[in-house]
Amino acid sequence: MSCPPKSDDLVFFVNGRKVIERNVDPEVTLLNFLRKIVRLTGTKYACGRGGCGACTVMVSKHDPVSAKIRHFSITACLVPICSLYGAAVTTVEGIGSINTRLHPVQERIARSHGTQCGFCTPGMVMSMYTLLRNHLQPSEEQLMEALGGNLCRCTGYRPILESGRTFCVESTDCQKKRTGKCCLDLEGNDSSSLSRESDICTDLFVEEEFQPLDPTQELIFPPELLRMAKNPEKQTLTFHGERVTWISPGTLKDLLELKAKHPEAPLILGNTSLGPAMKSQGRVHPILLSPARISELSMVFKASDGLTIGAGCSLAQVKDILAEQVSELPEEKTQTYRALLKHLKSLAGQQIRNMASLGGHVISRHCYSDLNPILVVGNATLNLISEEGTRQIPLNDHFLAGLASADLKPEEILESVYIPHSQKWEFVSAFRQAQCQQNALADVSAGMRVILEEATDTIKELSLSYGGVGESTIGAHKSCQQLIGRPWNEPMLEEACRLLLEEVSLPGWAPGGRVEFKRTLVVSFFFKFYLEVLQELKKLDSHHYPEISDRFLSALEDFPVTGPRGVQRYQNVDSHQSLQDPVGRPIMHLSGLKHATGEAIFCDDIPMVDRELFMVLVTSTKAHAKIISIDLSEALELPGVVDVITAEDIPGTNGAEDDKLLAVDEVLCVGQIICAVVAETDVQAKRAIEKIKITYKDLEPIIFTINDAIKHNSFLCPEKKLEQGNIEEAFEKVDQIVEGEVHVGGQEHFYMETQRVIVIPKAEDKELDIYVSTQDPAHVQKTVSSTLNIPINRITCHVKRVGGGFGGKVGRPAVFGAIAAVGAIKTGRPIRLVLDREDDMLITGGRHPLFGKYKVGFMNNGRIKALDIECFINGGCTLDDSEQVTEFLILKLENAYKIRNLRFRGRACMTNLPSNTAFRGFGFPQGTLITESCITAVAAKCGLLPEEVREKNMYKTIDKTIYKQAFNPETLIRCWNECLDKSSFHSRRIQVEEFNKKNYWKKKGIAIIPMKFSVGFAATSYHQAAALVHIYTDGSVLVTHGGNELGQGIHTKMLQVASRELKLPMSYMHICETSTATVPNTIATAASIGSDVNGKAVQNACQILLKRLEPIIKKNPGGTWEDWIEAAFEQRISLSATGYFRGYKANMDWEKGEGDPFPYYVHGAACSEVEIDCLTGAHKKIRTDIIMDACCSLNPAIDIGQVEGSFIQGMGLYTTEELKYSPEGVLYSRGPDEYKIPTITDVPEEFNVSLLPSSQTPLTIYSSKGLGESGMFLGSSVFFAITDAVAAACKERDIVEDFIVKSPATPEQVRMACADRFTEMIPRDDPKTFKPWSIPIA
Repeated sequence: MSCPPKSDDLVFFVNGRKVIERNVDPEVTLLNFLRKIVRLTGTKYACGRGGCGACTVMVSKHDPVSAKIRHFSITACLVPICSLYGAAVTTVEGIGSINTRLHPVQERIARSHGTQCGFCTPGMVMSMYTLLRNHLQPSEEQLMEALGGNLCRCTGYRPILESGRTFCVESTDCQKKRTGKCCLDLEGNDSSSLSRESDICTDLFVEEEFQPLDPTQELIFPPELLRMAKNPEKQTLTFHGERVTWISPGTLKDLLELKAKHPEAPLILGNTSLGPAMKSQGRVHPILLSPARISELSMVFKASDGLTIGAGCSLAQVKDILAEQVSELPEEKTQTYRALLKHLKSLAGQQIRNMASLGGHVISRHCYSDLNPILVVGNATLNLISEEGTRQIPLNDHFLAGLASADLKPEEILESVYIPHSQKWEFVSAFRQAQCQQNALADVSAGMRVILEEATDTIKELSLSYGGVGESTIGAHKSCQQLIGRPWNEPMLEEACRLLLEEVSLPGWAPGGRVEFKRTLVVSFFFKFYLEVLQELKKLDSHHYPEISDRFLSALEDFPVTGPRGVQRYQNVDSHQSLQDPVGRPIMHLSGLKHATGEAIFCDDIPMVDRELFMVLVTSTKAHAKIISIDLSEALELPGVVDVITAEDIPGTNGAEDDKLLAVDEVLCVGQIICAVVAETDVQAKRAIEKIKITYKDLEPIIFTINDAIKHNSFLCPEKKLEQGNIEEAFEKVDQIVEGEVHVGGQEHFYMETQRVIVIPKAEDKELDIYVSTQDPAHVQKTVSSTLNIPINRITCHVKRVGGGFGGKVGRPAVFGAIAAVGAIKTGRPIRLVLDREDDMLITGGRHPLFGKYKVGFMNNGRIKALDIECFINGGCTLDDSEQVTEFLILKLENAYKIRNLRFRGRACMTNLPSNTAFRGFGFPQGTLITESCITAVAAKCGLLPEEVREKNMYKTIDKTIYKQAFNPETLIRCWNECLDKSSFHSRRIQVEEFNKKNYWKKKGIAIIPMKFSVGFAATSYHQAAALVHIYTDGSVLVTHGGNELGQGIHTKMLQVASRELKLPMSYMHICETSTATVPNTIATAASIGSDVNGKAVQNACQILLKRLEPIIKKNPGGTWEDWIEAAFEQRISLSATGYFRGYKANMDWEKGEGDPFPYYVHGAACSEVEIDCLTGAHKKIRTDIIMDACCSLNPAIDIGQVEGSFIQGMGLYTTEELKYSPEGVLYSRGPDEYKIPTITDVPEEFNVSLLPSSQTPLTIYSSKGLGESGMFLGSSVFFAITDAVAAACKERDIVEDFIVKSPATPEQVRMACADRFTEMIPRDDPKTFKPWSIPIA
């Protein structure tokens, strides 16, 4: 085997230290280098595609054009290490640490309670840090922009933004700094009981305690790099890897020579397009040319007729350049620049804009491009250069379609883009609609330009260009040509829409789906453009041109991006409570500072151990098939591959009969695990899985949808049913009956830390140490034991912390742990298994999609007399938790309503999809949407408001639930009334109605939703818990318990409990980890009761210890804690105690349909107000008020964080999170590009959360309540506010309501529900005539 040619030295700096890499591989990313080579694990791996921001770091470079140092944030997962020659990289570890000095950003995000699981925190910190390096006192807009590319699944973003806001220029709209009271507290709501309470707090942190930001303490740009930049190396640098050679020329001449020599080699700058493509398609380019050191490609030239921007300028630089031009030039000259700026604000996240180049964006020719349609209509020109010289070609449809006659020659490169100024009587606009407002690929984007004959409304020139409606950007030339000479008026609009729909045609099977929605947007955008031009004409000559109706004007306004503000209210601790007692105080998360510095160790941050191997899973590509053969031979021959683990290697049990760990003979879904490759590195293992050849024979039936499952009678378990009263008789006596359907899509957990496990076999007695990210280490332990056929006592599972779980790490980690353990036993070596985001989403399943049918009988006054609901959930191919989810769904369906005659039935469907599993709320968020949809339908039929029908049917007095459990609604009613009051609901309802009368194309909606959420498992044995507390001879205390830290702050709360019980400061105490060796036989940390039951166990252990110490304390009451402990040791008193809690009693008899399945309820209510754009389907969340019954919160900061985080996650379920499956059962949405969880811009503008004070429950630890899941359903208040807005639009348009409810309320659903002249004019396809791109599985 020949050695690769010698590479040049790669020189750059990391955290102020020089790095010289002598044999660098161009395929290695900065993320891999940081984590695996220099062991800086604060930078996290979460998606690998630049879409989540977890791997954000700061790069600093000397800009040769401006001669200044440029600091910018980037996602390390996309940056090839070779691109960093001469750069300085700063990671979260480089700006501060617990052991040296915290940076103010790190301190403030932690102390503002902006971390929960902490996995996203280093990325958030680095985005904010980079912002502050560029703007010492940023504006709020800059802060929102900086954080727009960072995802968080736990916090709901509000506290993260609060921490960043402490650095911002003092806002003009809040008087808090001047008056000490927030403007949101000054509203006229003081009549409510919450405001009257003198012991209500609204501060979760004290800003005055934060250390100031001192810019003189920041790392300087390394002088050596400055010298290198000022005397640049002109020679070409070459880095040879195993498969790829990276060539970085120092001059433009050398670059052109190389391009002529290697015409097929792509130019690579940001790697934001090439990188993901190479990863997803497995493409390898043997030679990559990097023009990063060519200053000519970053030049900007301003001329009297236009602007020339170097192709090497990043999109962030382009944005700054355009903003400068807009501020300097008259408005008539900057029409195209303004249109580009509008899209640059929402295109991707800040990190991608910092990396992606203008040239790369243009040359990539993405069909969904936001900028290319505008550049096309703006008559942009591409300046090309090669050894032969220069030439210009137009940036037009022919170029974007890749036609050879209009394209670059292989030896040419794009040097710059010329964008001409606009002129008077020229109007340019840009439009885009995506799944959410920021950081999402557009469904449809458009650039539109018209030139009118001077001082007339006659069309002289028209140019329309669309992205997202074809394989490339498409221009509507024929339509434009036919409209020239026409006046800009209503008949022209009608004709234009007709022509556009003929020319910009989209087949029913088009990739990406949403075909009718996209067709509608084509004409809706043109209508918006029509109005915009009319408005501009009116400004130029108010007498000559027709007025636009005031009711239409709102169509012209885009929803602004605004940072959320709000008030968090909670009850202060009793004034007599000891200052040392932390219970009830907003204590910072124990790991908060470690999260912020990157020093918190997650599973994959554990250093590699000796002889460790990497495991990658091989999954089925068929939905239902017989496995004919598996050929491993080619894979086993590859370098570094040690073995392939198959079902035959399992010494014990291969899962359950109907749920195999590794497939045998048959596969039941795409994504089922068949075997696993173990190799020396992850790269070698990933290459090997491509070489495994599996042949299949398709089997019938193949079932994906709930409808198909019902037709085939394909169910996973028997029907679950509850009934009360006489439903048939009640239906005969009502005034009206309505029947309807509800479809709720599934939801991906999208925990930031994917599934991962490390298994370390020990040298003797078949012992194993397993480090795993799980909510249930005991389940992992048991599964590994049965799989390996060894006793449980040989296996120890360790859980330090989990980077988010939400139910997705209850059952699944056991599967991965068991497969990795088989690999470890077979090879005798440690195994590390870390799922890529795509594999995690493909394999693990999520929330069950639901189809529900209801029949509701009611009186004309809105009183519901009978309700019959039948639910079907899509369980996937195996049982998993589907039976329990069905049970919980049926038990919780009644929500807050007392209806005398009920029948609830539920089935779990068996389909050929990955098995769905536990997810926060466990059926309640899907099922209760049916109940609330019934209420909305009844209100519509009775001509009443939904809130009136809700109130009329709520529990009023102590009563029994459908399952005969006693229920007292007093707190529920308090929450409802408080929410009505604190949200000023009734006055705002009137304001919403007034707004809707005045606006045709924008509508507001408001909704208030009550909640009765039952906490816990429906079985007593699942409520038991244990703890182990040691007191050491120096007086320090070690607490261990059976709960797992998922970000919900359970360890923090447990130390608060121990501190109160032992009457010791929390500083004396420590929690190391959760381990099956210290606390055995634990129950999953789930069902909102982790702190409840483990808190009782810790309390019990501490009380036992204090009882033992009592005689010593009595003997020496003036002694110190250390004196007492020393004396106890001398007297041979045990300083270790096991605490135990036997659990809440819970039972359910399904035969009788009665029981006491839940220990207690959490009550709440949420009011949300939204505004929708009827032309695009977009919506803006204006305000949300939540009242939550927390009783006596153990830690209000953590509990409010749980409420906010679960609400935002629920809001995602009901608005943006949409899983798309192919007709072959392949999940399309396998990453943050395709699957949109809420971002920071999705949080309501005003977001208020209040914990209901002065309620007690003697059952729980210090009368606290578990709030982990309950807030999830309150996210539906946004859904019903959108429904309310849509209903207002439909009423105005005389559209008859059909009572078919579909969640999520995506822009597609909203736009198509607001039917109008544009939805009516689009062509419709017969579904039988084509195969759709995706299928609805609910």
